[in-house]
Amino acid sequence: WSCIGDSEEKKASVLLIHGFGANTGHWRFNQPVLAEQATTYAIDLLGFGRSDQPRARLKDEPKEAGSVHYGFDLWGQQVADFCHEVIKQPVLLVGNSIGGVVALRAAQMLKQKSEPSLCQGVVLIDCAQRLMDDKQLATQPAWMASIRPLLKTLVRQRWLSTALFRNAARPGVIRQVLKQAYPSGNNVDDDLVQLLFEPTRRPGAAEAFRGFINLFDDVLAPDLMADLDLPVNLIWGEQDPWEPLSEAEHWKTSINCIQSLTVITGAG
Repeated sequence: WSCIGDSEEKKASVLLIHGFGANTGHWRFNQPVLAEQATTYAIDLLGFGRSDQPRARLKDEPKEAGSVHYGFDLWGQQVADFCHEVIKQPVLLVGNSIGGVVALRAAQMLKQKSEPSLCQGVVLIDCAQRLMDDKQLATQPAWMASIRPLLKTLVRQRWLSTALFRNAARPGVIRQVLKQAYPSGNNVDDDLVQLLFEPTRRPGAAEAFRGFINLFDDVLAPDLMADLDLPVNLIWGEQDPWEPLSEAEHWKTSINCIQSLTVITGAG
């Protein structure tokens, strides 16, 4: 994790939570600017960046020493514990992509653990809608339902998930994915490619990938927000290719805790 700002001088804090495959470095331009207003932390979720990368255990697999079930309970607890043990003061949770779902789960956990909660609110940036979750099956094409059993059987195989990961974790592929994610091309440079590529070279890097692609039954953002009594604000790229703006607009009109939706024109 990293921290910019003096927590003694500033009585408010921000915690930045990255998306899938990313790490604290993804906030390299945002963190210093936010730190002018509040002590700003960024955290590497377990399995990513510089964090430990323990062996993945799927829900129905036997427990092994040192293995973990990657999912939003694990990451949410990690963030909640970080808030209690490191930040120790009111904090705004800011999550990008799956980091948004993690932020919501952590906000729930913080609310359950202490009153008043350390969490003062949540900001979701292009929050993951997790369309491959079983609960989203009704929104998917009919052919997806027909191949789903085969897909689940295949991706649980460690040899296959590792092969898929190694194929994706190459600088050229990473650059192409970034160009899809950021249509403007702004800041898609060698530094960004390298900061995403470097953690993939570690021995356990494929484990979080295996755990994540097998999350067919975990929490969804709208369900977490349904009974959340904290302010949630949305920031969305108008041209996000994977998390449609239309869904964010639907959330804004149907979920009570959402205070605002800010759309960034031309951004992914």
